[in-house]
Amino acid sequence: MCFAYDARPPDLPADLARALIAGGAGAEPLELTSADGTRFSAALAEAPEATGPAVAILPDVRGLYPFYSELAERFAQAGHHAVVIDYFGRTAGLGPRGEEFDYWPHVLETRPRAVQADLAAALAALRERTGADRAVTVGFCFGGTQSFLAATNAELGLAGAVGFYGGLNPERWGELSPIHQAGSMRGPVLGLYGGDDPGIPPEHLDAFERALEEAGVEHEIVVYPGAPHSFFDRRYEEHAEACADAWRRVLAFLDAR
Repeated sequence: MCFAYDARPPDLPADLARALIAGGAGAEPLELTSADGTRFSAALAEAPEATGPAVAILPDVRGLYPFYSELAERFAQAGHHAVVIDYFGRTAGLGPRGEEFDYWPHVLETRPRAVQADLAAALAALRERTGADRAVTVGFCFGGTQSFLAATNAELGLAGAVGFYGGLNPERWGELSPIHQAGSMRGPVLGLYGGDDPGIPPEHLDAFERALEEAGVEHEIVVYPGAPHSFFDRRYEEHAEACADAWRRVLAFLDAR
């Protein structure tokens, strides 16, 4: 998995504190309905004063748990309405997911098209609640891969896709690997990776970047030397600089949209 259950997202960099909007709402639990009738859980945090596109957060393999609800609140503080979805309504019912949730059997049954259907329902709820008509996906690990794959779905109308250490392995993902799907992506795409991540070796990153370049997809791939797979965690004080830079890049990516 990406994070320990008690992980928390890093604070925004101090030099961005002046840009924060006071009074951001806490993440509100939601129950939404996908196109196939599946009920699934989500959480929505409204920005008191939206200054850019909304954010749709795609979690790691744990699904909807506290790290991501708090991350949605962070984005709301920074001026972006945010919604985070749970993946497992079809196989595990409604969330959120606790520490003892046995996620892996459900991950194995989760398919990108189902994730994208749930994402579409979450974006519709976000639009109805806030009026937001543009959104960027931000995903982590399994969710990072899903974020990149969502960029291939024109019906979602995404303004961009961000992936933190999204898996690329063609042996794991087959033809659904983002490396193979890059030609169908609608950019821009931002990928953020730890340089000390044995699960995502440099050759996978090189292949992904090469495929994006050949497809003419606007993109940026950033690698933080020495950072592990799940570096975006406030407890990793030794990687605080990487976390701060990642925050800056993500918020700049949103501002540019």
